[in-house]
Amino acid sequence: MSDETNLEPKPAGLDGDPVEFAVMTEIGIISQLADNLFQSHLPNGMTVAQFSVLNHLLRLDVQQTISELASAMQVSQPTMSSTVRKLEDKGLVELVHEAEDRRIRRVAVTDVGAQLRNDAVAALAPMAEILRQNMPPSIWNDILPQLNQIRVFLDDLRG
Repeated sequence: MSDETNLEPKPAGLDGDPVEFAVMTEIGIISQLADNLFQSHLPNGMTVAQFSVLNHLLRLDVQQTISELASAMQVSQPTMSSTVRKLEDKGLVELVHEAEDRRIRRVAVTDVGAQLRNDAVAALAPMAEILRQNMPPSIWNDILPQLNQIRVFLDDLRG
């Protein structure tokens, strides 16, 4: 068996694989690495999934039902219910009844939740500085619009 620590990084995919597959494999690997790194900087007891719900609602400036959140995050409704319950127990979100139909409850981020999200992003400053020192800003600025385009396209494919 070879010692993997001495190997040069391998490209995503195998020779002959479609470039689209290689790109999606790279994105998947980057996602795993980023999630693990990000998890190590989150406040105690907060998971990447919980942060993602806060970030999603704040980024879109919306309140959503658990079903809508589950669809957006591509998880089951019971999984999202559990995530929202944990956020609610921490006072980071609240369930708000719709005025027109009180049976419908939407998840709303509290002021404490918004502050915790911002604190988590601020806690990433040392990591962001390391990234800036090792990869020029042009790389980040150039790739962001392309990644956004891929995300929007894939999201549209979901129907």
